[in-house]
Amino acid sequence: VQLVESGGGLVQPGGSLRLSCAASGFTFSSYTMRWYRQAPEKERELVAGIGSALGRTFYADSVKGRFTISRDNTKNTVYLQMNSLKPEDTAVYYCRAIGSSTNYWGQGTQVTVSS
Repeated sequence: VQLVESGGGLVQPGGSLRLSCAASGFTFSSYTMRWYRQAPEKERELVAGIGSALGRTFYADSVKGRFTISRDNTKNTVYLQMNSLKPEDTAVYYCRAIGSSTNYWGQGTQVTVSS
């Protein structure tokens, strides 16, 4: 089982990034997928999620209207489009796959928003 995040980097405030999380080793389409983030000296927080069946989405209030989560079950990949980035979005971003009895985490990708 693998979850591999990519797409992080350094971006100026107001900029955009698209994170990807490529999954393998399990039935991706059956899993709810979520993005979390953890800033230095802060607890990991839930950013966004997307359901497996209907693909319903939810977002933390702090990112609502700026971030969009999506998934492509043909590519076993979940995405996080991040627009209007702010310095407070700086964190390591992790994806997580949640099944009926198991869950998996990726290794994370660093996002730094700074001028």
